[in-house]
Amino acid sequence: MSSSAPQDTGHRLWSVDEHLADVLSAVRPLEPIELQLLDAQGCVLVEDVTVPVALPPFDNSSMDGYAVRTADVQGASEEFPAVLTVIGDVAAGSGELPTVGPGEAARIMTGAPLPPGAEAVVPVEWTDGGTGGGAAAGMTPASAAPEQAGGEVRVHRAAEARAHVRARGSDVQAGDLALAAGTVLGPPQIALLAAIGRGTVRVRPRPRVVVLSTGSELVQPGEALTAGTIYDSNSFALAAAARDAGAIAYQVGAVADDADTLRATIEDQLIRADLLVTTGGVSVGAYDVVKEALSSVGSDDADAEDVEGGGVDFRKLAMQPGKPQGFGTIGPDHTPLLALPGNPVSSYVSFELFVRPAIRTLMGLPESEVRRPSVRAVLEAGKALGSPAGRRQFLRGKYDAESGTVSPVGGSGSHLIAALAHADSLMVVPEDVTSVEPGTELEVILLG
Repeated sequence: MSSSAPQDTGHRLWSVDEHLADVLSAVRPLEPIELQLLDAQGCVLVEDVTVPVALPPFDNSSMDGYAVRTADVQGASEEFPAVLTVIGDVAAGSGELPTVGPGEAARIMTGAPLPPGAEAVVPVEWTDGGTGGGAAAGMTPASAAPEQAGGEVRVHRAAEARAHVRARGSDVQAGDLALAAGTVLGPPQIALLAAIGRGTVRVRPRPRVVVLSTGSELVQPGEALTAGTIYDSNSFALAAAARDAGAIAYQVGAVADDADTLRATIEDQLIRADLLVTTGGVSVGAYDVVKEALSSVGSDDADAEDVEGGGVDFRKLAMQPGKPQGFGTIGPDHTPLLALPGNPVSSYVSFELFVRPAIRTLMGLPESEVRRPSVRAVLEAGKALGSPAGRRQFLRGKYDAESGTVSPVGGSGSHLIAALAHADSLMVVPEDVTSVEPGTELEVILLG
């Protein structure tokens, strides 16, 4: 943004695509940092990670049972069991291992290394468990019966070579690509990094998004309503949406309709924000104070012509809901700020269309993962849906993937929060369409 003070560019109507392109042109992926594994959850990997050692690093048992030589159990049955001498225990984490010779077996636990001489593992259920009785249901704990690491075991079934053995490197081999740059680190990826011995990883951090709503009429949930007040839902909805997008969200809550208070609040929040989101106060009312407040945010000099770090443009978009929008950069670090309208549905739709892509871009995700996925679906409705000429309308919908249809949820009013809570998609009506008949195919943005 080249302007140094808020500009009201509302004399021309911006398209949705133009506004989004303007937002994304000013947003750059955050600089990579090295983080501990758990701190890196949800972050995007910035380097390829290769496997330093094979996984698993040694042949190991996939069952609790007995490590044996296949020749010793060949032809074994319940009527004619193979009787083997038990030479000891092999537990997970065992270091020095016994060697299994002819006519011998070693008790072995799941995950324990296969001892020298052994070729297969017979599950304990295929044996008498060393008790001299029938088929065993399990092993007696070593602490309760240490003597059962010796004696004899009767094996009731034959085993082929490598039976119930996890081969060294059967998961990944040393030198393999474990994770590619661009991977989002979820629990399975964290598990793999830990399994190959990585304690830290280089990632782009999750963006810190500060959300604040404006309006003297707003009361926090849990407090008592008084005449003329309503509960603040926007800051909760947008903070939750920011987390869902992958960000760390800070919900500031409601700020009264006072430009000085709002300006001071925003300046206080700049220190912990990679992105600022405001909701409310961007229209043309006498108490829409966001424009007034942003005239000098981040500047030592309150002169609106000399704002440090850029400025914010306020504009009108050819869309419904969400016509009034503001965007720019503020403060010494040129922190992006998106000013969204105050009606709950307008602010949420605006978040999905503009703020979520900005967050995903800050994360360093590829372009294919920046926006919500969309599909084509057939409108299923009792009557035609109207749409204003020259506006791209976004209607709440319920998408049925099996039938390939979408149905409207609630009306088009920008205050209908209950309908939004039951929708899982947005139906997109193009600017040049004023009526959509049932059976018409539409673009549908999936929100789930």
